Amino acid sequence: MPEPAVNPDPAVVPSRLPRLAASGLALALVAGISYPYLPLPRLSPGQAVAATPAAEPAVPVPVAAVEPRDVVLFDEFSGRLEAVERIDVRARVGGAVQATHFSEGDLVRAGDLLVTIDPAPYAAEVQRLEAQVAGAEARLALTASDYERGQRLSDQRIVTARDLDVRANAFKEAKANLDAANATLASARLNLDYTQVRAAVGGRVGRREITPGNLVATGAGAAVLTTLVSVDPIYASFDADETVVLKALSSIAEPSGRRGKLDRIPVEMATADGERATGHLQFIDNKVDARSGTVRVRATFANADGHLIPGQFARMRLGQAAPERLLLVDERAVGTDQDKRFVLVVGADNRAAFRAVTLGRAVEGLRIVTSGLSGGERIVVNGLQRVRPGSLVSPSPVTMGARPMQEPGTGKLAQR
Repeated sequence: MPEPAVNPDPAVVPSRLPRLAASGLALALVAGISYPYLPLPRLSPGQAVAATPAAEPAVPVPVAAVEPRDVVLFDEFSGRLEAVERIDVRARVGGAVQATHFSEGDLVRAGDLLVTIDPAPYAAEVQRLEAQVAGAEARLALTASDYERGQRLSDQRIVTARDLDVRANAFKEAKANLDAANATLASARLNLDYTQVRAAVGGRVGRREITPGNLVATGAGAAVLTTLVSVDPIYASFDADETVVLKALSSIAEPSGRRGKLDRIPVEMATADGERATGHLQFIDNKVDARSGTVRVRATFANADGHLIPGQFARMRLGQAAPERLLLVDERAVGTDQDKRFVLVVGADNRAAFRAVTLGRAVEGLRIVTSGLSGGERIVVNGLQRVRPGSLVSPSPVTMGARPMQEPGTGKLAQR
């Protein structure tokens, strides 16, 4: 028969607690005393370096030095091409048009035959006047001989002084008549020459306005046979801002205060079809248009191949005679911070620093810096989005304005 369970005496249970507490305290003391003397694992040199904080990585960026350059500044305007000479070809004598000797739009040289007017009436007039001249010459020869005979007889007192005067006057009259006949003949021959209408200047002819068989007259109301414009050189006229013109004039002013030669002022031109040319200023008007504040100017350009045509629209660029010393930076080197423009300047410690700048106009893909930078300073020219002010950079020297195919250290195409 199992023994009944014996309940512990309540007085005995509390008596065990002090012994358990004492045992725990002893174990804790033993652990606390012995813990400092437990062997710790030792770190290898490589493990010790890995345990230190990582160094700041340098961001690879292209960097260029800002250097002053001599720059000729240009201002742009709209203009039109004009022929140096434009001629309405008209007949100088009347008559029937016999033939035309040009193709419309052809280039012709000065003196080339363009139109022939029926010369028959004028040739007949020349023949008639030639006969008159021959008669006048015969009359002059007769009166000259008679006058010489009278002079000899007068010395012998055979003829009177009055008779000698009559002979002298007859000789002078015959000589004057011959001169008049020769002048009339010269005029007739000139009219005969005018039946051949020739190009007054070299250039390009227009369309035929009169065809063979038509009658033409002379004078102010005479019909236009065709038009002729010179080709080389060619003018380009445009209205330039008065301040730009005054600045250009000041750049060529002589020490005496007199205006220098206008051809020292460069002018560039680009037409709508991409044709480009370089010329020089040829004329500046003597007044300013008060309504627009502009001055009419004209430049001249070589056009030996005839590609430039009068009336064409052209973009004109008016420059200065002397270059200016300016600081230029790449467009990609400029960032925007709200309403400010800035660049990142790389110091001697290769850290990027924020620098606000003031920019001027664009010149050949670069921007003029009017304030904020000095010559010789280095700036980040690409990849601003990867660099913050104070960042350590690894500069890769490039030339200002050069556009690398890849950003250093990225293998990516450079942003343009």
